[in-house]
Amino acid sequence: MTGPLAGIKVVEIPNIGPVQFAGMLLSDLGADVVRVDRATDVATGSGVTGFVSPYSVVDRGRRSIGVDLKHRDGAAVVLRLCEQADVLLEGFRPGVAERLGIGPDACRARNPKLVYARMTGWGQDGPLAPDVGHDINYLSIAGVLAHIGSDGGPPVPPINLLADFGGGGSLVVIGILAALVERGISGIGQVIDAAMVDGSAQLMSIFFGIDAMGGWGPRGTNLLDGGAHFYNVYETADGEWVSIASYEPKFYRNLLARLGLDDLDPNEQMDKTQWPALKERFAAIFRERTRDEWVQFFAGHEVCFAPVLTMSEARAHAHNVDRQTFVDVDGAPQPAPAPRFDRTQTSVQGAPVAAGAHSREVLTECGFAGDEIDRLLFSGAVA
Repeated sequence: MTGPLAGIKVVEIPNIGPVQFAGMLLSDLGADVVRVDRATDVATGSGVTGFVSPYSVVDRGRRSIGVDLKHRDGAAVVLRLCEQADVLLEGFRPGVAERLGIGPDACRARNPKLVYARMTGWGQDGPLAPDVGHDINYLSIAGVLAHIGSDGGPPVPPINLLADFGGGGSLVVIGILAALVERGISGIGQVIDAAMVDGSAQLMSIFFGIDAMGGWGPRGTNLLDGGAHFYNVYETADGEWVSIASYEPKFYRNLLARLGLDDLDPNEQMDKTQWPALKERFAAIFRERTRDEWVQFFAGHEVCFAPVLTMSEARAHAHNVDRQTFVDVDGAPQPAPAPRFDRTQTSVQGAPVAAGAHSREVLTECGFAGDEIDRLLFSGAVA
């Protein structure tokens, strides 16, 4: 294993997508991540997502052990895993891990140095803590979703990137890394309460500040949400799209000069009363050329321009190809690990595997004797 987290052992209990994403990030960074899959998934030959496929990118780079957490010996297996682990990562609703016998107190009694990371939507406390929810629900309560969309239109769900993966999976990984650094000083672990609603609100920090000063208007009328003509997307002659982000005055001047708009005063860039009419004017201009023609037109002119690419187009773009932004693992194209390190280089540790593919191997590493393993397998506690 390579990467800055080489030598760190993680136990992942992946019952929600943000936990899977966090497990992938930790594996990409070099950690040895053992995924505790349901024993029932082993019986059906399935993976954590219901099937084993190289295209299940979020499940890459881990080993798997199948455990029945409701079996009387299932919790004991997880506790043994925790004795040698640095991190346990789970995504149960509050109180579920405790009822299963693998809550923070039980696990850290076995290993005081364990970092116990809890990933939920609403957090471990508060009136909504026990409730169900998904990405757009957390964005709704965090004050995020109301501000995404066009002027006069409804709020637009931004896939499930912000709460699940930005404010959820990424946030809990930040917490884990910080706790590991602190453990190097104190010598003991701690419990992390990572809530997607908290992380979503945190992603909006700059905008909460602007709003508090009275500087943020209705959805789709502001500087960075599609309200400005110079920070927007436009359709091209071939039905494709391009993005313009000429926010800084020097780039805006370059944009006006390149488009030949000599009648516009660059000093009036922030006059919002002109934005609606200028968006219509820009839209008409961008419909005059194809997307590829605009790429050539703006090349080297520093206007903050880019073509809007699909996922398949992004994989083929010259910049991404040169940087190897995407890799191929067992025939499945996917984003490469990020960020990059000059000494402890990262790499994908392997394709997704079937649930329970490494049960015997993981138990042996944790010190289980052969007859113990046979008994656990026979009883159904492990599969």
